[in-house]
Amino acid sequence: MQKSECHRGVQLRNRVTDNCDQKTSSSAQIKHRTTVQQRRSSSSTSSPESARKLHPRPSDKLNPKTINPFGEQSRAPSAFAAIYSKGGVPCRLVHGSVKHRLQWECPPEELPFDPLLITLAEGLRETKHPYTFVSKEGFRELLLVTGALEKAVPLLPRLIPVLKAALVHLDDEVFERGLNALVQLSVIVGPSLNDHLKHLLTSLSRRLRDKKFKEPITTALQKLEQHGGNGSLTIIKSKIPTYCSIYC
Repeated sequence: MQKSECHRGVQLRNRVTDNCDQKTSSSAQIKHRTTVQQRRSSSSTSSPESARKLHPRPSDKLNPKTINPFGEQSRAPSAFAAIYSKGGVPCRLVHGSVKHRLQWECPPEELPFDPLLITLAEGLRETKHPYTFVSKEGFRELLLVTGALEKAVPLLPRLIPVLKAALVHLDDEVFERGLNALVQLSVIVGPSLNDHLKHLLTSLSRRLRDKKFKEPITTALQKLEQHGGNGSLTIIKSKIPTYCSIYC
C-alpha cells in the first residue's frame, strides 16, 4: 500500500514538473514576441518619417511635398521639348537685361521650312519657359525671311491642324499664341489660307463667347479678311454670322 501511494506521488510530481516547464516555455515565448513587437514599434516611431507623421512640423504645411521632376514618375517631355533639347530647333534663347531674343545657328532664310515651321507651330502649345518664347518668336521670325510665301504655302495642309490644336487648347496663353500665329501666317500667305480657314473659325467662334477674347478675335478676323481678299469674308460670315466686314 505504501509503495502504491509512493508511486502515485512520484507521478504527481512529474506531472506538476511538466506543467511548470510548459508554462515556463509558453511564458518565455510570449515574452519574446512582446519584446520583438516593442522593438519594431520603437524602431518605426523613432524614424524621422514616422516622427514627422505623428508630430508634423509647421513648415510641412507651408512646404507641401512635391513630385521630383527628375524622378521616374515625372511626365515625359513633349515632342517639341525633346526636339529642342536634342538641337532639332537651330536657335537658342538669349536672355537680355530688358527683353529676350533668339540667336540662330545660321541665317533663318537658309533654313528649310519643312519641318522647322511645323515644329515651331507645335511648340505653341507649350506652357513652360523657354519653350513658350522659342516657339512663338521662332515661328514669327521664320515667316519674315525672304521667300517665306513660297516655302509656307505647300505646308498649309499640315500646318493648319497644328494651329487648330493651339486654338482649341484650354490654356488661354496657348490660345493667344495660336491666334497671333494665325494672323502672322495670313499676312504671308494671303488668299492661300482661305481654303483652310473654315477649319479654324469654329474654334474662334466658341472663344468669342468669352468677353476677354472678343476684341483680339475680332481684330484677328479683320486681319484675315484684309489679307484674304473678297473670298475670306464669305467664309468668315458662314461660320461667324455676327462678324462685320472692315469695309462696311
